[in-house]
Amino acid sequence: MTRAPHFKRTLVASAILLLAAGQGSAQTAAADAAPAQEQTVVVLGSRSVAKTALDTSAPVGLISLKDMQTAGPLELGKLLQTLDPSFNFSSTFISDGTDSIRPATLRSLGPDQVLVLVNGKRRHQQALVNVQQTIGRGSAGTDINAIPLGAIHHIEVLRDGAAAQYGSDAIAGVINIVLKSQVNETQVSGSYGTTSEGDGDLYSGTANTGFALGQDGGFINLTAEARKRGETNRAGPDSLRVNPPRVTQHIGDSNTKDGYLWWNAALPIDKASEFYAFGGISKRKSDSFGFFRSAGDDRTIPAIAPNGYLPAIRTDIKDASFAFGYRRDLANDWKADVSINYGASELGFHESDSVNVSYWYEKKADGSIYGESPRDANTGTLKFNQLTFNADVKGPVKFGDSSIFLATGFEYRADNYQIVAGDPVSYQYGRTNNPAIAITTPSGATAASGIQGFPGYTPATAVDSGRHNIALFLDAEHKPLDNLTLAGAVRYEKYSDFGSTVTGKLSARFDPTKEIGFRGSLSTGFRAPSVQQEFYSSVSTNLNNGVLTETLTARQGSAVTQAFGIAPLKEETSTSGSVGMVLRPAKNMSLTADLYEIKIKDRIVFSSEIAPEAGGGPIANILKPLGVGQAQFFTNAVDTRTRGLDIVAEHTSKFAASTLVLSGQLGFNKTEVTKRHSTSSVLTGEQLFDKSQVTLIEHGQPRKHHVVAADYSAGQWNLNTRANYYGEVEAENFSPLQKWDAKWLVDASVRYAYTKRTFFSVGVNNMFNQLPSEWTNGGAFPKLGFTRCWETCPIGVNGRSMYIRADTAF
Repeated sequence: MTRAPHFKRTLVASAILLLAAGQGSAQTAAADAAPAQEQTVVVLGSRSVAKTALDTSAPVGLISLKDMQTAGPLELGKLLQTLDPSFNFSSTFISDGTDSIRPATLRSLGPDQVLVLVNGKRRHQQALVNVQQTIGRGSAGTDINAIPLGAIHHIEVLRDGAAAQYGSDAIAGVINIVLKSQVNETQVSGSYGTTSEGDGDLYSGTANTGFALGQDGGFINLTAEARKRGETNRAGPDSLRVNPPRVTQHIGDSNTKDGYLWWNAALPIDKASEFYAFGGISKRKSDSFGFFRSAGDDRTIPAIAPNGYLPAIRTDIKDASFAFGYRRDLANDWKADVSINYGASELGFHESDSVNVSYWYEKKADGSIYGESPRDANTGTLKFNQLTFNADVKGPVKFGDSSIFLATGFEYRADNYQIVAGDPVSYQYGRTNNPAIAITTPSGATAASGIQGFPGYTPATAVDSGRHNIALFLDAEHKPLDNLTLAGAVRYEKYSDFGSTVTGKLSARFDPTKEIGFRGSLSTGFRAPSVQQEFYSSVSTNLNNGVLTETLTARQGSAVTQAFGIAPLKEETSTSGSVGMVLRPAKNMSLTADLYEIKIKDRIVFSSEIAPEAGGGPIANILKPLGVGQAQFFTNAVDTRTRGLDIVAEHTSKFAASTLVLSGQLGFNKTEVTKRHSTSSVLTGEQLFDKSQVTLIEHGQPRKHHVVAADYSAGQWNLNTRANYYGEVEAENFSPLQKWDAKWLVDASVRYAYTKRTFFSVGVNNMFNQLPSEWTNGGAFPKLGFTRCWETCPIGVNGRSMYIRADTAF
């Protein structure tokens, strides 16, 4: 039975009254509850001594433990999007695996153009390649939701090109996630949330504890977290495929079950050295859905589903990482760090509530049809693993009364990618899998092959391959004057599959007074093609005008890419620059403004579908002899330019018994495709990457994202209000060009300290129930139930949600 929305409002109101009622018994608690220990310095962006976020030579955002505790989202991707305007975490639906691992981006670039670190060490990428018409199409970024919030102490976001410092992928910037390390304390948190529509119930529980190891500051910190979320569905009635109209699609969040176990540890050997280790495992299950198959459709078996059916896609996501290292203080303030880091991502697909139509209508030797087909199947598994070895040293080199801080090191990294084929029924055309043997439906149409929804990976597309690379880097930082910092970095990398590259960076910071500072940087960067982009391949067989048409995602070096003259993938290269100003007119106020530009050449993209000409032509002459109906592939096909401005302001007012913190973060950016090009003599750049794909890059993410917040603390109470402004987005591909308007989303929470170590919270996300504007130019799509945005939704479609939360420590 669906619970009425007023029940949810009553639940929240009751929780607020409960807190108020408990205030009397809490009078014995301290008037000002002890706040979580706040992080004030960052290490990201420089290998020298830690600095405050306002003293860096490039903009670095700092998200503290309190920021995370007072924000509503319980998954890392949505939390970062709520707190940092440079970060985007678009919601997608009916997009296969991308529904479960959503794309995370920085400065409106690609998911694979931001580098993620954990405790300063490179985090592995995800196995999933985004191949649907979503943000990050053609990329394999980092599965950021594989890291539980309960294990995180703070997050640093470097908004600057840093490939010369940290290696491939750091074109848009770097995110460093620092794990908790406290000891002799156990923290427990539990929460419940729901939407105002009465669905999407969210249960979450976290336990974090720490123990001392050894005698000199050693520790082990453990985090266990579990989360269960119910589905939401905001699809409208389908008036095109069913009569009378009813909801046939599923457009919203899926059912998910998530479990995490993470750790962070250090063991001193003596006063000058220690071993350290950290990592974690996670396992998540998620259900998503394909497109509805209606009654009368040749993909529907009347005996099984007389009213049509909705194929379901279950994804099983496994992630594991482990880092182990040794740190030592050397003579003359030098330090050494040697580490090895392993990470693995796995995504398994399972189709249910489906059917292989060709199995059903395949004829036996006596001429009768089999009349049966499995209703579910494993459709394949994607696997990625990465092994990284680092050896670094850093310290000062003195010249008279001054010194230069140097850091140098070596890195070895090995990446491997694997595609495991699905069950035969998931991809076969009949049990013999022979397209030459015609299988027809009762209407005389050619029967569709493979299981409906997400056809399986075939043995022909299965792969198990990889590559390795080495890197050398040198960083230098010098203060020729007390108020002037100069820094430079150079990095050399050599890959086993495409060659070598050298990148560099120069940065400066000048503070003429204590109240004002200027900063800037110039850098070159690169991103190596990922092994996912090099080795991914899939085959799907679809009906095209009644003809069985094979659509091939061809990997580099295949017969198709060679026939078209598509060159093997090479690295993307970038040049970026930024200039900024830091103002501190008073001890309680700060303002920063940074202008930036990022130019990317030979950006790797996933091509448009290349189909043969209707009357024949050069494309048909290539595809037909190869037995391919349509093809698409990864290629270095576009150049882009991103320009932007980030403004961050904060003001703190302290009163007799309270504190008010006001903050504003304004993000402006604009990405343009400046050139489309092709190595093929058959395909132009415009054919390789059509207008709909340009729209996805240029307008798929908001060009404006602002975060304005107020945090008020008085005695045992804390009130936090935050407003996010998301600019308009556009999309086209399956429908005419559609624009979704800009929206303000307001979140609010009230936190009450029952004791110094026990807190109760009540919160509302999207308080005014803002939804994407309605789909007004969607052709047939609104008639199918697509009432709002689909694959470029920065705010999702759920609307208002509410939650209660309890935290305690002992």
